[in-house]
Parts: sequence; structure tokens; C-alpha cells
Amino acid sequence: MQKSYRLVSGLLVLASIVGMAFALYLEHGQGLSPCPLCVFQRVGLIGLGLISLIAFIHNPKTGAFRRIYAFLGLASIGWAAGVAARHVWLQNLPPDQVPSCGPGLDYWMDTLPLKSVFEQVLTGSGECALVDWTFLGQSLPVWSLVFFSVLVLISLWQLFRKYPA
Repeated sequence: MQKSYRLVSGLLVLASIVGMAFALYLEHGQGLSPCPLCVFQRVGLIGLGLISLIAFIHNPKTGAFRRIYAFLGLASIGWAAGVAARHVWLQNLPPDQVPSCGPGLDYWMDTLPLKSVFEQVLTGSGECALVDWTFLGQSLPVWSLVFFSVLVLISLWQLFRKYPA
């Protein structure tokens, strides 16, 4: 059974909305402030949502446009999955190897060039290694990585599947 491109794009939009709604619930409803790596993961998820929304609205008929949207969405959610993997790795470091806490993302954005901000955030800090929320014994970055990995697989399928002529 051939799933329509528009349906899958819509599901990716919906998944992005649900993921961001949960992140905002944890931030505003539960009082968990996102660390810089969490913010970067959100950027990737929002990117997938926006690209998939454009693909859903446009509903291209040619495989080339479909693949362009799928590739851009894959790149965006791949970014989020990569940052989540880095976050999981950072949380699993021995305590003596965890980087020290630095200034917040707002300070870096105000004082450093964008390239340096990316370097600082991806290096990680002590606040990113803190586990302050768990579900079934796993931290939020682990669950984020699982969620993003599912979206990566769907995006890969969307990119490489055969489209009817």
C-alpha cells in the first residue's frame, strides 16, 4: 500500500508539534529550563516541522521536489538526533570528566560570534550533563534521541521510497 507523500508530511508536522508541545510543557508546566543542547535539539525539530508543513501545503507532484523536501527535513532532524546523541554521551561521562558549567546561551549569543556559540554549545557544559527528568529509568535526552531516530527513519523512507510516475 502506497502511503501518500502528503499524509507522511502531515504526520511529520504533527510529530514535530507534539514533540515541541511536550518540550514546552516540561519547560513551562514542570519548570525544567532547557540547557543549550536542548535548545539546539528544538531548533532541529522545529526545522523538520516547518519543512514538512511546506511540503504538506505544496504537495509536489514530481519526485525531485519531494526528495528536496525530504532531504531538508532529514538534515534538520538529523541535526537534532546528532545533538541528542551528544547530550546522551555527555550525561554518561564519569563525574570527573564532565565539563564545568559556563554562562548561559543568552550570554553567548550576546557576546560571541555565531561560530563560537556553536562550538561552545556542542562542547557542552556541566548543566547539560545534569539528569533532572527521567521516565522508565531513562533521561530526557535518551527519549529525545529515540523520538528523533524514529523521525530520521521516516524521513529516510520519505527520501528514498519509489514514487509513482
